[in-house]
Amino acid sequence: MPIYNKLVRDRIPEIIEKAGKELTTRILAEEEYLSEVRKKMHEELAEYEEAQTNEESIEELADLLELIYAATKCHGSTIEQLEAIRAKKAEKRGGFNERIYLLEVKDD
Repeated sequence: MPIYNKLVRDRIPEIIEKAGKELTTRILAEEEYLSEVRKKMHEELAEYEEAQTNEESIEELADLLELIYAATKCHGSTIEQLEAIRAKKAEKRGGFNERIYLLEVKDD
């Protein structure tokens, strides 16, 4: 029996049971949950970096976005508040749309 010891999406146990398999799960405490969300973000980011097609890339970005939603809630905020902060930062400092790559800054 494979051992996973990792955070999974809410419906994964149901899907596994429908496939006729037995499983063991537990509910994480809040602090442990945030730690596992962070680990899962690293896992999904690595999968995004390894994606070979646009379709695969978008799938992994969707997974990352789901984890960002979960982490936002863990930190006592909402998606709307997160978006407002993102928009404010974009207005003040810009986004990443112009593909600017900083080479160096000369000090006096």
